[in-house]
Amino acid sequence: MIRLNIHEAKTHLSRYLGRLARGETILLCKRNIPIAEIRPLPAHRKAKRPLGLAKGKFKVPPEFFEPLPPDLVDAFQGKDR
Repeated sequence: MIRLNIHEAKTHLSRYLGRLARGETILLCKRNIPIAEIRPLPAHRKAKRPLGLAKGKFKVPPEFFEPLPPDLVDAFQGKDR
């Protein structure tokens, strides 16, 4: 883990990008007190995610497609009854 104070990060962040890309984490500090972490993003998928991965694992009941009760619809819209 790389530990940087804000001034050093603002001045030299580009120096640490290669290490971030290799999986290291930066702990960002303000006056040596940790305030945030900068982590590398996961690698992008090379192929599209296949459809149907959860097929047969659950069943949507018919009630799912019925209209919601009016009071619940009002609650979603922020209306008081």
